[in-house]
Amino acid sequence: MQVQDTTGEGTVILELSKEKTNERLLDRQAAAFTASVQHVEAELSAQIRYLTQVATGQPHEGSSYSSRKDCQMALKRVDYARLKLSEVARTCEQMLEN
Repeated sequence: MQVQDTTGEGTVILELSKEKTNERLLDRQAAAFTASVQHVEAELSAQIRYLTQVATGQPHEGSSYSSRKDCQMALKRVDYARLKLSEVARTCEQMLEN
């Protein structure tokens, strides 16, 4: 995020304090200030969206969290499947012994 120049705001205030303001200059300065505020607002919104994604674990550019989490969950499912298969094998062996 870039730091915006605030000299335009000072010029607007200076022009307003004069008895006869230069309306065109004042309009240009006000428009530049409005554009500057909108740019800052857009940058802040983008940063907030990014931080929201990071904080909630959603996939985002530069993150490997989602991929790691998917891999961990897959390994847990494999372990669970092994456990259930060994239980089935034990049950089958017991049935064959009887």
